[in-house]
Amino acid sequence: MQLHPPIQTGQTDCYDTYGQKIACEDSSQDGEFRFGVTWPEPRFEVMGSTVLDLLTSLTWPINANINDFPLTWQEALDLIKEMNREEAFGFSDWRLPNRREMHSLMSYETKKPSLPLNHPFKNFFLGWYWTSTSAAINTAYAWYIHMEGARMFYGRKDQYYLLWPVRGTGNQSIQKTGQSKCYNTMGEEIPCIGSGQDGEFCHGINFPGERFAIKGSEVIDQLTGLTWLCDADLSGMPVSWPDALAEVAKLNAREVGGRQGWRLPNINELESLVDCSQHSPALPVSHPFTNLKDIYWSSTTSFFETDWAWALYLDKGALGVGYKREKNFYIWPVASG
Repeated sequence: MQLHPPIQTGQTDCYDTYGQKIACEDSSQDGEFRFGVTWPEPRFEVMGSTVLDLLTSLTWPINANINDFPLTWQEALDLIKEMNREEAFGFSDWRLPNRREMHSLMSYETKKPSLPLNHPFKNFFLGWYWTSTSAAINTAYAWYIHMEGARMFYGRKDQYYLLWPVRGTGNQSIQKTGQSKCYNTMGEEIPCIGSGQDGEFCHGINFPGERFAIKGSEVIDQLTGLTWLCDADLSGMPVSWPDALAEVAKLNAREVGGRQGWRLPNINELESLVDCSQHSPALPVSHPFTNLKDIYWSSTTSFFETDWAWALYLDKGALGVGYKREKNFYIWPVASG
């Protein structure tokens, strides 16, 4: 079975609870482990007015704000249809990126914009960018990503945000979102054909028929190769970020599951569990996990404010941040293979 681990976050440094940079050795942070698919160097190839991402094989306009002003979600979808009629930049297969395609551009070691260092893009705007993926928790909303700091949330489809089209089906580095239905601005289900939405194209790596395999107290994700504890609440209570790192270290000392190598997952690893057709929790319907909580710490520091760290809001499927010293979030350890 071919495995498809999440791509790296791009974070290479480590930070303490006050946001000060520290040595990564023995920190157990994302910047120490850097797990995931490695970014190529160089990552981007400029091809006239477009840019090929050599990590994902997706092509983006070099102009990251082709319309200059915000649009509603449906207006963004309609504008891309017009681009295809006019064969913008020489192509007629542009589309609004789905949630994971847009997320693939984000770097967690940059800000304003949260794009990889030395990227070639121009005219980006430090605001929200639409994706083609509706929010399962309320289908009158769609997912968007903030270019300033990489936050991922959802907004009403009749609100006004930016668009950045994409083309190409990508390679085997981005999994499907899980969304297979389409919805109008009011959240009503509509036929997908001709909608331009995520549910029409369903681009990305397929979920395996049997995605999760139970092995004792562990669950193996047969899509990513990651191993998670079946009990998704290690501490039994919300903890601070440093306490989360310390609790996982204790797990290794006990060799739970007969192994060491447990760690706090990075934010891309947590996000890889999300099924965008589901909510409360936003996990595949056949998942075997128990004691699920709403918000989980990741090992990834927020580069926008380094005394904060990234977290997965599991009920919604959103990616946000939490203040490292506050005991607000839960622990869900992961191991590689």
